[in-house]
Amino acid sequence: MTLSVCKTLKPVVLLLATMAAVSCHTIDDDRIPPAPVRIAFPTVAEWQIYGTPGATDYKRFIKGEKTPPNFPWTALTETGYGGVLLCGDVHGAPVAYDLSCPVEIRPDIRIVVDPEALNAYCPKCHSVYDIFTNYGQPLSGPAAEHGYGLQKYYVGAGAAGEYMVIHR
Repeated sequence: MTLSVCKTLKPVVLLLATMAAVSCHTIDDDRIPPAPVRIAFPTVAEWQIYGTPGATDYKRFIKGEKTPPNFPWTALTETGYGGVLLCGDVHGAPVAYDLSCPVEIRPDIRIVVDPEALNAYCPKCHSVYDIFTNYGQPLSGPAAEHGYGLQKYYVGAGAAGEYMVIHR
C-alpha cells in the first residue's frame, strides 16, 4: 500500500517542485545605471502631439539628439541613460522604458520597436521585449536567458496636472 501511495505522489511532488522553481524566477529590470528622467507634457494638445494617446502608440525621446525634433525641450527635460521609449499599452495606458538594452548596458545601443510584431528588439544582442502587453519583459535572446527586463519609468500626473515621465 505504501508503494502505491509513493507512485501516486511522485508525479505530484515533481509538478510542485517544477512550479516552485519556475515561480522563483524573477526579472531584473534595474540593470541600467541611474540617470535623471523628466519629460513633461503641460497641455492636452502637447500630449496628443508628442505623447502616446492611443494603444500601441510609441515615441522615442533622446535629449542629446533632440528626438523628436519639434518637441518643446526645456532645461529641465531629461531622458534617462539611453533615451526614453514612451508607449501606449494595449489598453492605451502610458508606459515608459529606457531605450538602452539591459544586456548591452550602453547608452548608444538602443532597443527598436517592431510595430508589426508589437514588440521591441536590440539590434546588437537580438533580445526581444514585450513592450505593449507585458511591461518590458524579455521574450527571447540573451535577455530572456538571463531574466533582464527593460528599465521602467513612471508615467503619471505632475504637480500641475500634466502628464510626466519620471524615474521611478
